[in-house]
Amino acid sequence: MTKPMVDAEPDPVDVADATRTVETESGSFPVLDYGDGPVVLMLHGFPDSRHLWRYQVPALAEAGFRVVAPDMRGFGDAPKPGPVEAYAVPNAAEDVMRILGSLEVENVRLVGHDWGAAVAWLLAATQPDTVERLVALSVGAPGNSGSQTVEQRERSWYFYFFQFEEVAEAWLRHDDWRLFREWSRGDGDQDRYIANLSRPGALTAALNWYRANVRPEPPEERGADYPDVTCPVLGVWSDRDHYLTEEQMTASTEKVDGPWQYERVSDASHWLMLDKPGELNDTLTEFLTG
Repeated sequence: MTKPMVDAEPDPVDVADATRTVETESGSFPVLDYGDGPVVLMLHGFPDSRHLWRYQVPALAEAGFRVVAPDMRGFGDAPKPGPVEAYAVPNAAEDVMRILGSLEVENVRLVGHDWGAAVAWLLAATQPDTVERLVALSVGAPGNSGSQTVEQRERSWYFYFFQFEEVAEAWLRHDDWRLFREWSRGDGDQDRYIANLSRPGALTAALNWYRANVRPEPPEERGADYPDVTCPVLGVWSDRDHYLTEEQMTASTEKVDGPWQYERVSDASHWLMLDKPGELNDTLTEFLTG
């Protein structure tokens, strides 16, 4: 498994042992549930699963938290509904609220990465009684001005390539997943991603997140049409992220009407939780402890 580590690698949690199945109206979700104390809810994005957080879970549990990390719909072992529109961010947010309801969890400190960060921003804005603190990793608040720059549009080229149903799937699988390997640049859990996405229907389900949420459309005057986030927010961006600019994170202050903190992680890819697990663990523990 390709996984560049540039700081001390903490011991990971045994994900299989820490996973339980949670039944909801949306289906059965595998949920990593570990530790005792206030709940830290962790949401992954493309093309990950709950395994993404394996190095953060023990550190947060040692700090006195209970960590809850589900597979999001369309990924890992979570349900994979057929219709493209099923993957709209509000539907994923509803999954999360149903999982919390099944676990009888009322309040969380929320951490999201990639598409999980998009879901986390929505939950923090629309469920202020549930979300006490928000950590957004890599992805800034939807609709901020930094997401509209030419540099960010260039980095987001694959959003639009992924819109081509069947064509994108064929190219990503072609020649032993050559394009996918080049796109990921060997970062993250590349071998795990390919194994997961090779299962029937899995690649299309994962790409449907892009098809449901970033379809090409005419320009609009307004950005995200939900309320500003009022809880304390920590934004974290890494300087070897090939997909997201620093400005799209720092401009999140336009959508935050509460305490804001920003941290820049050096020499780490988009998957900073794998490249710099020790550094990120310290940052998360300090902020989430408050």
